[in-house]
Amino acid sequence: MIWLSEKIEFPPYELATDDGVLAFGGDLSTERLIYAYKHGIFPWFNEGEPIVWYSPWERMVLFPEEVKVSKSMKQVLRKADFTITENQAFEEVIFNCKTIDRNDQFGTWITDDMQQAYINLHKQGFAKSIEVWKENRLVGGLYGIDLGNGVFCGESMFSKASNMSKVAFIHLVKNCGYQLIDCQVHNEHLESLGAREIDRSEFLKWL
Repeated sequence: MIWLSEKIEFPPYELATDDGVLAFGGDLSTERLIYAYKHGIFPWFNEGEPIVWYSPWERMVLFPEEVKVSKSMKQVLRKADFTITENQAFEEVIFNCKTIDRNDQFGTWITDDMQQAYINLHKQGFAKSIEVWKENRLVGGLYGIDLGNGVFCGESMFSKASNMSKVAFIHLVKNCGYQLIDCQVHNEHLESLGAREIDRSEFLKWL
């Protein structure tokens, strides 16, 4: 167990466990979070636990040209009975990602400290949200980190109406100009949309 000091640095990637755990502790300051994401590291922990930092050996990513849109999803997109915005309701999006009931626990667990840390990142231009609206009601969305290098690090998404998180995700992939979407760890839902695992060394080259 490697514990971080106040200095913003992380141990070598090779010291990560088989599950990708690299270090514990530290803080969720904007400086540390941006340093971590730029080096392929992200926090993932539960309320009441110390901060756990991950650098998985295999990284789940999606290349935009490989996105899979099912026939039924294409019909949803053609119907277009929704409105999509960007960065118009970041705090609402992260609140919904935090509080919505999940059967599959998709996305990172969002503690109070995590919520505030990412709101701070948004205010400083590093965190981005996609919102989906129906009749002026927020029904889906996602948020993550924009590293400014063509890579978007997805954090979490939510849906209060059928397929609306997918609508947000497909909009992100097709309309926001990213070369790579970082999905962090394997998830069958993301795999169905075209995401796949690549070696950490390849992911770090993209960063």
